[in-house]
Amino acid sequence: MKKTNRKVNLAERYAHRGYHDKPGIPENSMAAFRRAIEYGLASEIDVHLIADGTLVVFHDDDLERETGVKGSIEAYDLTNLRKLRLEGTDELIPTLDEVLELYEDTGLALLIELKSVGGNYRALAEAAAKRLDSYKGEYAVQSFDPRVLIAYRRLRPEVIRGQLAQNFYRSREGLPYYQVVMLSNLMMNIIAKPDFISYKYCDRDNFVLRHLVDRKGLPETSWTLESADEYRGAVSAGSVPIFEQITPEELKKLLREKGGR
Repeated sequence: MKKTNRKVNLAERYAHRGYHDKPGIPENSMAAFRRAIEYGLASEIDVHLIADGTLVVFHDDDLERETGVKGSIEAYDLTNLRKLRLEGTDELIPTLDEVLELYEDTGLALLIELKSVGGNYRALAEAAAKRLDSYKGEYAVQSFDPRVLIAYRRLRPEVIRGQLAQNFYRSREGLPYYQVVMLSNLMMNIIAKPDFISYKYCDRDNFVLRHLVDRKGLPETSWTLESADEYRGAVSAGSVPIFEQITPEELKKLLREKGGR
């Protein structure tokens, strides 16, 4: 989304990795994105830069959980990725181009997480910025890696950027302790200057986060909401919900409720 007088206009809600709420519809698949559009939902998606320079939509760094094949997605080119299938279905790993083409004329927004691996943060930001320049739909970018946001800000300062974070003290994920402290407490924000914070819902009782959101007025999205109660809690706190595992019937009920947004 392009900035207008620094106002951050996020969607009212996002389907997490598309709307994959039933069997046979894998996360981050074209089927999940078509289903999201069917229900009028913006989508949160994950983007990797692979070996041949293609931007693809996939969450994990490793392919095994979703495809059954071990290996880093960044090491593949598109030709070889196209041989794989998602969760035992006929669904392929989509390219960013395919998802953008699907969403472009729908009036629905995309929240695009840029997933860096190793030192590719600058190349990732450059490739994404170049591709999104011609996209006519609404979008914002976000990343766990503050270096991606710093690079993107230098490239396209007008594009809305969000800092993803969680309590890394609970799951260090191989990070050195100083990074756990810095990332959990959003210490790189002074340089990255995000327009919004996207924090893990169950970890949101964080002093720095609450100061930025409640005192400084920085917009917040909450992930990943997996029940109606979590959805209600996020919305009542003024956060934009990013959800999954909520059926169309449950979602319809939530939207009818006061404050259900």
